[in-house]
Amino acid sequence: MVSPRLVATDLDGTALRSDGTVSPRMAAAFALVEQAGAVLVFVTGRPPRWMGNVAGAVRHRGLAICANGALVYDLHNKQIVESHLIGPEVLSEAVSRLRDRLPELSFSVEYEGGFAHESGFRLGGWDSREVSGLRVGSSTLTSQPCAKLLAFHHSMDPDLLHLLVEEVVGDLLTTTHSSGRALIEMSAQGVTKASALATLARRHLISAHEVVAFGDMPNDLPMLGWAGTSYAVANAHPDVLAQRRRRGRDRPGEAVRLTSRYR
Repeated sequence: MVSPRLVATDLDGTALRSDGTVSPRMAAAFALVEQAGAVLVFVTGRPPRWMGNVAGAVRHRGLAICANGALVYDLHNKQIVESHLIGPEVLSEAVSRLRDRLPELSFSVEYEGGFAHESGFRLGGWDSREVSGLRVGSSTLTSQPCAKLLAFHHSMDPDLLHLLVEEVVGDLLTTTHSSGRALIEMSAQGVTKASALATLARRHLISAHEVVAFGDMPNDLPMLGWAGTSYAVANAHPDVLAQRRRRGRDRPGEAVRLTSRYR
């Protein structure tokens, strides 16, 4: 393995503690990456508005790929510097199709500057701990471009729900999930963590084989498959562990690397 020139890591479930904070040990590891001369990139499903504590841990340096590749966020200036959005027409069509197939779904959207949700949408993460976001009707929800469309079901298995959503709108949007609950995340067609990371790497004249990536959930699969070397945490989603095992067989000289999730 060559010395990495770029280290890309997922955050929740991978680099962060279970409460979503950065441990002193992990902050020191982030600093070591930069001291070694490599580029450190956070590649996350989080929106930019959830990046404050992570930005502080790296002294507000560098870029973060947010919303599963839809937004690139400058941690120093606290500004979105690149976006790949879902247009209102596609958004409306996707919601209409999904509601016809699964009428019990409720929806939320992540805009460049905030988010909105329907009344039945159950908030998670930081949004469940504070009053934030607009509660709106479906027509308002889909009236402007957004970075990510989220569909929530109160009881369905997340993997089954993902299969159904992919079947219904896979021709319109890129679908994935990452939270462990029945919450499907949808980006513009072709937008993934891998697509955004590959673009960023090219701008730094860095090839895929010079990249090391870390992840744990299905939204990490494109990135883990693209990077020259990738690690899955030991208690990652079964699909992530299965990909790492297959990749180990495909590359006899490269061991399947697993590490325990840091607490």
